[in-house]
Amino acid sequence: MQPQPSRRRIPPRRLAALASVTVLTLAVSTSAGNSGLSSGTSTVGAGPSALSRTSAHGPCMISTEGEVQMSEGIPTAPGYTRSTGTVRALTLMIDFSDAPGEGDALDRYREFFPETSEWFATSSYGRLDYRPELPVPDWLRMPKSFRAYGIERGAPFDPGYRDLVRDIVAEADPEVDFQSYDLLNVLVTPNAGPAALDTVLSVTFAGNKEAPSADGVPVSNASFVYSRQDDGSGSYDRTGYRVLPHENGHVFGLPDLYTAEGGGAVGHWDIMSEDWGANNDLLAWHKWKLGWLDASQVGCAADPGTREYALTSLARAGGPKLVFIPLDDHSGYAVELRTRAGNDEAVCRPGVLVYRVDADVDTGMGPITVFDSRRDSGGCTRSPNVHAELSDATFTPGESFVDRRTGVRVAVTAAGAEEYRVRVTRTSSG
Repeated sequence: MQPQPSRRRIPPRRLAALASVTVLTLAVSTSAGNSGLSSGTSTVGAGPSALSRTSAHGPCMISTEGEVQMSEGIPTAPGYTRSTGTVRALTLMIDFSDAPGEGDALDRYREFFPETSEWFATSSYGRLDYRPELPVPDWLRMPKSFRAYGIERGAPFDPGYRDLVRDIVAEADPEVDFQSYDLLNVLVTPNAGPAALDTVLSVTFAGNKEAPSADGVPVSNASFVYSRQDDGSGSYDRTGYRVLPHENGHVFGLPDLYTAEGGGAVGHWDIMSEDWGANNDLLAWHKWKLGWLDASQVGCAADPGTREYALTSLARAGGPKLVFIPLDDHSGYAVELRTRAGNDEAVCRPGVLVYRVDADVDTGMGPITVFDSRRDSGGCTRSPNVHAELSDATFTPGESFVDRRTGVRVAVTAAGAEEYRVRVTRTSSG
């Protein structure tokens, strides 16, 4: 199915800075082995990473029975780039006759690296060795003008992007062996299209089995980054690169977490929601989905009764990271500990984060919802141009999340230097 573009609207207070933002994700399930540019030549192999679980985790492996774009269900459907081991990211810089690259193409590359590689190394606890490779260190001039491709906000893959991919392949092929790479990053000259303050064109086509082929493999997982992701706050030098980890999150099978209202469902707790302003890691659910957590680090609270769990900071390697409380075969509550460390350097209220995951909800439609322990507080972050309300959403000792309808209660019972403890009570099985 050809998906429709998802549109991200910024809360009213931010309209002056960002008029509108659009990210389109093409999520097509394909057979394993065609997950990226690689045909299995890498040592780890292509396809979604293996999920670490035991038989006890079965009830927590929620899934969808419908046609959902980039479902939060686990394991990740086939067709995406694997997210553990060494991943080789073919990175090309392109320009056009009506938008010539300004300055050295390597300057464009340096806007994103080494920060993107470091971000993934930190988030994955070293399990993802993300290697950007630059076989063509200069601007690749496209044979048509940017205007001729008809690319605009929400543009579908056909015909503009199909033509662009074909032309990129034709121009790069003499120097690039496409089958040696797992994904493609296209860093477009920033003067092509409108400025990010007006419209963000950056887009990813993931799991796209209809993509043109190069060297015998489909260019099925490709991210395109356009104008600089500058929100006007003056933080671009520190945060501008994070548009690329967000886009690459799609090639690993992660959905957009923002909704029509912007980042109001998740705030800055996951880079798949807001990728600017307050720094943000990935949720523990996503880290399990990507193969970055071991089975021993994930608790599955499927049975009725009361049980206590320990949680250690999501930002630090080792220790228990996630408790999942399944509600049915398609949804459940996730519980994790967030502190100011690693990629979570901007966390302003450390504590236990509780959110609902729904595998039956499409990307960009709110598949995850964070529960706010302090509703209408305005939040605690002072980072500009972010959805601040949820920045103090965490629960601390003596506080509880309660869902009387489902009979679920999560109480934070203790907080130590190394771990928090939570008590999970449920009156019925998941």
